[in-house]
Amino acid sequence: MRQQEMKYDPEILQKQFPVMESFYTIQGEGINTGRAAYFIRLAGCDVGCVWCDVKDSWEADKHPLKSIKQLLIEVALYPVKLIVITGGEPAMHDLTALTMVLNLEGYELAIETSGAHLLSGTWDWICLSPKKFKAPLLENIHLAHELKVVVFNSSDFTWAEQHAVNTKNSCALLLQPEYGNMDKVMPLIIDYVKANPKWRISLQTHKIINVP
Repeated sequence: MRQQEMKYDPEILQKQFPVMESFYTIQGEGINTGRAAYFIRLAGCDVGCVWCDVKDSWEADKHPLKSIKQLLIEVALYPVKLIVITGGEPAMHDLTALTMVLNLEGYELAIETSGAHLLSGTWDWICLSPKKFKAPLLENIHLAHELKVVVFNSSDFTWAEQHAVNTKNSCALLLQPEYGNMDKVMPLIIDYVKANPKWRISLQTHKIINVP
């Protein structure tokens, strides 16, 4: 860390974030499925999806604060290329300093966000997953590289199309079954994608192969 401390303003390295967990694993869903990735799950969320599988992340003050310096030390333990910042709702935090440092260290950065808060920081990949519980901001939809809509019931197809019209042409459009409701909605998603081939299917493969 001695070289990094010389490279950056010490105040930047001491900036802290509430971190629920951080771990090296395989990205399980979306366009980057199958890639080795280091996940930093920031705590704090005001979206409140009823089917959320990480509800422990909602309250930021329940989780320890970690500095950028500490996160750099932890990431350096692994042969990491891709870092995914997720939550909770990571966009609730100012990620400018964190992404600046990680970018300068040569990492590829992705964020997973509902889009309900203005994005900060610099990103190689923006996965926007809009939620009915708190709708995304239009400017975030324009920035998305990937629109990933979780399907809980048939009305979610209309929700998906309402946001797809505001994406850029290069944005990947994904429909993902809510894991606990997969038996019911998977046949609907298959039929929908066959009828509307601009969409693809995303699965939570990390749950299938039993990795974090």
